[in-house]
Amino acid sequence: MNITFEKHTLANGLDVLVHQNHDCPIVAVSLWYHVGSKNEVPGRTGFAHLFEHLMFEGSEHHDYGFFQPLQAAGGTLNGSTNADRTNYWEVMPSSALELALWMESDRMGYLLPALTEAKFNNQRDVVLNERRQNYENRPYGLAPMVMLGALYPPDHPYHWTTIGEIDDLRRVRLDDVRAFFARYYHPANASLALAGNIAADQALTLARAYFEDIPAGPSVAPVRPDPVTLVDEQRLYHEDRVELPRLYIAWHTPAMFAEGDADLDLAADVLANGKTSRLYQRLVFERRIATDVSAAQNSREVGGFVQIAATAAPGHALAELETIIVEEIARLAADGPTEDEMARGRVQAESQFMFRLQSVGGFGGKSDQLNAYNTFLNDPDYFERDLDRYRRVTRESLQRTVDTHINHRRRVALSVVPRSRTELALGGSSRANVS
Repeated sequence: MNITFEKHTLANGLDVLVHQNHDCPIVAVSLWYHVGSKNEVPGRTGFAHLFEHLMFEGSEHHDYGFFQPLQAAGGTLNGSTNADRTNYWEVMPSSALELALWMESDRMGYLLPALTEAKFNNQRDVVLNERRQNYENRPYGLAPMVMLGALYPPDHPYHWTTIGEIDDLRRVRLDDVRAFFARYYHPANASLALAGNIAADQALTLARAYFEDIPAGPSVAPVRPDPVTLVDEQRLYHEDRVELPRLYIAWHTPAMFAEGDADLDLAADVLANGKTSRLYQRLVFERRIATDVSAAQNSREVGGFVQIAATAAPGHALAELETIIVEEIARLAADGPTEDEMARGRVQAESQFMFRLQSVGGFGGKSDQLNAYNTFLNDPDYFERDLDRYRRVTRESLQRTVDTHINHRRRVALSVVPRSRTELALGGSSRANVS
């Protein structure tokens, strides 16, 4: 399962990872910056996601749109931001690799001279519109903001969503984002992976030619907030333009790659992923009191959370859903999973792992995974050990982890109900604050 690669660190601190695969005449370029919304502070949120947009608007030596020349050369490209990292990628014909490297290096080293007030205002408006489309005007769209705000205190770096608070986005000024860029978007806080039809010595030569002259930026200290615990259940409700009420329940869980993280991934599959899962069978198939149900272990760098969500079928109450969810969690904690459930979970984990490695680049792919391990673990050679985390899960360890982390009432329960139908919320719920 391990992917062959070489790792080199340039004089300015940029890690360069190279994987050779000559099956197709393409090369993937993946550049990760170890900065996400958790590197922001209260009152200054949304900066990392805003830069995801700004970095496609041109740099000093290519002061216009980033997509056109790369697509004209036959490439595909995109980027994304989450709480823990920002990534950009291109998949190019081998002959166009230098174009991608030149453009990536130019926006790493020379973005600020081309960052004008007009570009900044334009992209801030784009982000505000994205927030309206994806959160404010989408059914149940504000639920993630409510859940994160309730799970984490206001000064915790996971308290806000990646898109940021609307007042912060309106208040931010160009000098603020310039300072944020200078602090985080530089070689010493980045990892470059090249994968595909390229020789290792050629890849390193090109990386040095295009990136090594960019100055290393300031040292970036890890974000290490105080541990967060919930001492009791917090029940909230939010009125939305929806037809059916939906229940969200979340618990604090271990961080990405920590002990118990893999167990909870498999537990979420047992509980609510797929039509054979326990909650789907009881809520949707047998009782027909829910239209859908899902569960996930949301693994993050400094702490995770398991969330279960279920939408009530017409004529049924969220309290009915909650009762069965609690029962099934308690049953899993008491009896553990069956052997069939364990086998299915391991196969699903392995197939998802293999699916991510089918391509050399893009979202997922070998270059993306090399960067993930390098960024979060400083160890790109983690493929086999990552998969082994799931192979090592036993019925007893999964049972014990479920009992420890989610078989209790230290949780957040959010009822999203149709407007003016607050009686549909779980009893004892308070109105949620949504900014």
